[in-house]
Amino acid sequence: MVKTIGIISIKGGVGKTSAVTALGASLANDFKKKVLLVDGNFSAPNLALHIGFINPEITIHHVLDNKANIKEAIYETGYGFDVIPGSMHYSQINPLKLRDRLGEIKRKYDVILIDSSPNLNDEILATMTASDELIVVTTPDIVTLATTLRAIKLAKLRKTPINGLILNKVHNKKFELSLDEIENTCETPILAVLPHETQVLEALSKSLPSTMHKNSKSTKEYRKLASSLIGEEYKKNSWLGSKLKMFMKKVPKQDVNRVLLKVKQRE
Repeated sequence: MVKTIGIISIKGGVGKTSAVTALGASLANDFKKKVLLVDGNFSAPNLALHIGFINPEITIHHVLDNKANIKEAIYETGYGFDVIPGSMHYSQINPLKLRDRLGEIKRKYDVILIDSSPNLNDEILATMTASDELIVVTTPDIVTLATTLRAIKLAKLRKTPINGLILNKVHNKKFELSLDEIENTCETPILAVLPHETQVLEALSKSLPSTMHKNSKSTKEYRKLASSLIGEEYKKNSWLGSKLKMFMKKVPKQDVNRVLLKVKQRE
């Protein structure tokens, strides 16, 4: 059954689009899923730029403006997944048509990831309406946490289930908010803790998803998260091993949360 997941935040610069491409590449290559990435940031689309697509001819904007069929806006990327890019030249569209348009091609894919707008407007509402589940990307600082709370509140009002948080750009410094502080404030589990890594910037400079660049700590976190989102085991990990590890030593909070999500996704 196809799963549509919206990746959201209400603040730019948290690494949301990089998370979309990294997760998409992991789902496609590590788990052999048919994956589609969709640019839902209609005001300032940049998903295509992250993977080296410059000025695509037909985009999600053309589809929402009834100027093209959605099948015409799908491009193979060479990274294992497909993408529907956005256009920098469109302004007058109805974002709330997104759900209906995606419904026309959902059966072709196992997972659809929507890269949402970081603005509190109809664009982010379109992602929430079109998604079965949401993941919120945040960073461990008070300013971003405040906007994260707004995103979570809006999602709950729309009654779109939130799987959890991706905590990005973590330096492991005392001045950063702790995982407990973030979870308790947001009342939402942290599913991945991604360290601040120059490898992510290197991947971006090469128009590569970071999970296809180097086998870094964040790459491993993305693979574990991808595994939990689809309720499957990653080949290098075992379900029994994950449970034994929990009993043998203190396990990071995000590992526990991922196992709980994996169980939920299998039900």
